[in-house]
Amino acid sequence: MQQFRLRFGVLGTARIADAVVRGIRMSSNAELRAIASRDLGRAKAWASERDVPFAFGSYDEMLASDQIDAVYVPLPNALHKKWSVRAAQNGKHVLCEKPIAANAAEVEEMIAAAEANGVKMMEAFMYRYHPQIARLQELLANGAIGEVKIVRASFGFFLNHPDDVRWSKELAGGALLDLGCYCVNVARLVVGAEPVSASASAEWAATGVDSTVVGMLDFPNGAFATIDCSMQTGVDMQEWLTVSGTEGRITLTEPFRVGEEPVQILIDRKPASQTVAVPGAYEYRLMVEHFADAVLNNRPLSYTLQDSLGNMRTIDALYRSARTGQRVEVK
Repeated sequence: MQQFRLRFGVLGTARIADAVVRGIRMSSNAELRAIASRDLGRAKAWASERDVPFAFGSYDEMLASDQIDAVYVPLPNALHKKWSVRAAQNGKHVLCEKPIAANAAEVEEMIAAAEANGVKMMEAFMYRYHPQIARLQELLANGAIGEVKIVRASFGFFLNHPDDVRWSKELAGGALLDLGCYCVNVARLVVGAEPVSASASAEWAATGVDSTVVGMLDFPNGAFATIDCSMQTGVDMQEWLTVSGTEGRITLTEPFRVGEEPVQILIDRKPASQTVAVPGAYEYRLMVEHFADAVLNNRPLSYTLQDSLGNMRTIDALYRSARTGQRVEVK
């Protein structure tokens, strides 16, 4: 009998999981089947609140269960590789929160684990599944602003909770991994190539993580990207993306956290500016449905682990540059 819904288990009760959990519940081809926590009481409470059938008191116990087909991994960054690999070894498909790992070497281990165990593994960059990104790519492909020359991406907020895992060096926190990964990702997506070199400056918190990073990426086709990310700016999320070309500029005022309300893409070019309306959508639902369809029907993922590897290699290069003060090769 053909299976029509992918059965998900969630590793951990982190608050960040709620957005994907809602996406699973809204989806047409997935269901939330289980939750695992190192504290069985917490797992049972989480399951009861969300009407989830199974609760496990350890991650390994859930991964060994025949009640799930796939896991969503919303754990701290430093644990992404370990538990994604463990899931793959148990034959479970993996949707892993971004950034998919702490560095590129870890992504290579994840690629090997996914291939060795015949499972699909994908980084949960939800913004890429919002119709705004498809429309942006269509506009660029049709020459709306000519040849892309400069991409500027920014993402920041003020994190005033000293116990937040994003301030922990041991858990692979920091602004570049938490926020800058989006900026790097969208720059690579827009340019359609991997950068060849990177330069960056950073402010370092007392805990050892980067609180603010500003960087520049050089691409082989003559395009450049500037990115900035910070956990010390503004009172709320602030984000934007501009793509400047030989004939104009495109601006997205909400490139990463779009949501279900309609948005507009702004195009500035002579003789007049214009706006392009984009319908709202819950990007987490669309991401879950794409992943579930790829698993259930053995279709290719739109964004592979090779894409994740390219992102992490770029992030690694930005960190090397920020620490050395030198422009470095992306490799």
